[in-house]
Amino acid sequence: MKSPSTPDLLSRFSALVGPGHALVEAADKARYLVEWRDLFRGETPLVLRPADTAEVAAILRLAHETRTAIVPQGGNTGLVGGQIPVPGQQEIVVSLERLDKIRSVDPLGNSMVVEAGMPLAAVHAAAEAADRVFPLTLASLGSCQIGGNIATNAGGTAVLAHGNARNLVLGLEVVLADGRIWNGLRRLDKDNAGYDLKQLFIGSEGTLGIITAAALRLRHRPRGLAVGFVSVASPKAALDLFVRAQAAAGFGLTGFELMSGLAMDFALRHLAGARLPTSPAPWYVLIEVSSSLSSGEAEAVVLDVLASATATGEAIEAAVAQSLSQAGDFWRLRHGMSEVQKHEGGSIKHDISVPIGDLPAFLGEAMAAVEEAFPGCRPVPF
Repeated sequence: MKSPSTPDLLSRFSALVGPGHALVEAADKARYLVEWRDLFRGETPLVLRPADTAEVAAILRLAHETRTAIVPQGGNTGLVGGQIPVPGQQEIVVSLERLDKIRSVDPLGNSMVVEAGMPLAAVHAAAEAADRVFPLTLASLGSCQIGGNIATNAGGTAVLAHGNARNLVLGLEVVLADGRIWNGLRRLDKDNAGYDLKQLFIGSEGTLGIITAAALRLRHRPRGLAVGFVSVASPKAALDLFVRAQAAAGFGLTGFELMSGLAMDFALRHLAGARLPTSPAPWYVLIEVSSSLSSGEAEAVVLDVLASATATGEAIEAAVAQSLSQAGDFWRLRHGMSEVQKHEGGSIKHDISVPIGDLPAFLGEAMAAVEEAFPGCRPVPF
């Protein structure tokens, strides 16, 4: 049984983070208690905003001693309510937003150490300042935090080339449930010493400890980038196009996104300034090719792939971005697809993985089954 949140106990917790960082007023707590779809709403007697790892450790020591339930929270961008305290349970929210510092950047070693509350966009900016790239990319990059990305083993739109978050983490610093600090901030690419304990915490969603800092793997910035937008007739045609693109670009294929016509309709309807690069179609594909040599090489690969795909009927129509700004516009259509659904009514989110070759059959069978079970629903796969 957890300890009831008495005024004395709440005062003890509040003293650990100092004035102004223990929130008790309803207006101050409000933004921590609802996820951005407004589907989950929570209750808490207290939101704590620790400044560093030591304060996180002190909070968890007291929570362990008093059997108080703790809910870690990053950028509050999750879609399943795991970051929202359950009403009536007296769970205390611990926000990591003040742990937002860069501890070190090592361009030679292609690594950086950052604190868990750093927004993903800030991680990107710090890597860029060192002439490197941190590849993890999500639609919520301006508000999600790197600790939450790691705790949920986020995938994002760069997973094709760089893998999930776990593939981009070299080491972690974690505060365990009893307040002990585990320092696993190794920065080695080759680390074959014993158990890879960091992997226990990646994807654990705060159940085994609170991530407070991470050593991240950086990549060299590509010298060339080309983005194509393609209309296709079906997921099977998109799969054929994927095979063609992968054969032509190899490891240079850094993005390949399939989007349904309905998903695109929502984006065009609700995303300010959105424009469709091709004629309307049942499905769309976004292709990104990166080059370590030049933009000309990347563009040549994309143009060749799209020309041959159009000639064979895999592609209905295609457009290639003529500038980085236009490439950003193409990607904005894809990254806006979660947000725009809010304007179309209630939505149920899923993040489902199947082997690539099974994707066309899965989409056909799953969409038919869902529509039969819930007449009038609108599947929005992307």
